Amino acid sequence: MRLHEFQAKRLLGECGLPIPRGAVALTPDEAEAVARDLGASRIAVKAQIQAGERLGAGGVKIVSGPAMARNAAQEMFGRRIVTAQTEEDGETVRRVYVEEGISIARSLHLALLVDWSVGGLVAVASPDGGEGIEERARRGDFRQERVALPVAGAADRAEVAAFFGRVGLEGPVVEAACDIVEGLRKAFVELDATLIEINPLAVTSASELVALDVKMTLDDNALFRHPELASLRDEAEADRIKLSAHRDQLNFVQLDGDIGLVSNGAGLGLATLDMVKAAGGKPANFMDIRTTARSLDIAHGFALLLDNPKIRTLLINVHGGGMQSCDTIAEGLGVALRRSGRKLPIVIRLAGQNAEFARNRLKNFGCAVIEAPDMGAAAERAVQVAATGRA
Repeated sequence: MRLHEFQAKRLLGECGLPIPRGAVALTPDEAEAVARDLGASRIAVKAQIQAGERLGAGGVKIVSGPAMARNAAQEMFGRRIVTAQTEEDGETVRRVYVEEGISIARSLHLALLVDWSVGGLVAVASPDGGEGIEERARRGDFRQERVALPVAGAADRAEVAAFFGRVGLEGPVVEAACDIVEGLRKAFVELDATLIEINPLAVTSASELVALDVKMTLDDNALFRHPELASLRDEAEADRIKLSAHRDQLNFVQLDGDIGLVSNGAGLGLATLDMVKAAGGKPANFMDIRTTARSLDIAHGFALLLDNPKIRTLLINVHGGGMQSCDTIAEGLGVALRRSGRKLPIVIRLAGQNAEFARNRLKNFGCAVIEAPDMGAAAERAVQVAATGRA
């Protein structure tokens, strides 16, 4: 779950992260009022979309007064901002963040993330923060240093200080940087984050550190431990299909192909996707039915595929287990087909708990399916059917 800048700053400010004074505004009048309250000579008005590179796209304006802040906000509200990190049609600006402008002597980049290669938490930093770091990274012109951080217990302060020394920090500001990393480390673990990124982390003319922009992503799967954070999800910005699937106990990723895939288990789902690709087909999605899904949840998942006009056939590859049996999935398919009325060729491979019962359920629902004896045969048949349009 990605957070907006103002949400991340509020959470991490409570953990000691130094941030400029500011507040969110939902109207131009509110933006003007916030700017007046700040009383600063320089004011930043920042579109709150869940993407970086806003400055070059007109999503960040530096102004000098409340009236100019109002005008800047007026220009942003309702506008769709397109950056390299948004979809092609961009994201709509529904709120802005108004904060005091900071005099920057130097910009760094700092991030905490999970290093999946070692299964541990790391901090990475670059001496060259600010706009365009993604493009510089693609060109290979982006130097980074890293240091491993413990999940339990404080980080070794000497190691963190040496880490910042490698990106050119020196003097008293290093101590402040070590404090920032320790506060972020605690927040990362306690809030079940998957990413905290500060860009830029500014060194001011007074040799102080200030986080000018913050990105933060929380693990959706851990929200049951943080019910107070679930309300931070911006459903207007969330992918409609992905969010709908998540609510129905499904893990779902939309792709561009014409073969709809359904499996129970992430590993089985990825294997199915790979086998379709190996057979020359184009998967339309990845779908993993969670063990907690009920038949109606599964029906909603099938409905997502039936509503996709690009899909020419469905491939269902399921193995019934102790918590998710084949007949539950068959019932979900039957319900979805009756509701939709759309007819598609359906290739299915059933194995495991209640596989035979599932076949009877499909017959009772009147579902015409093409049954395959194994995964490889199922993938090849689905590709053939999608290519020819014939069962």
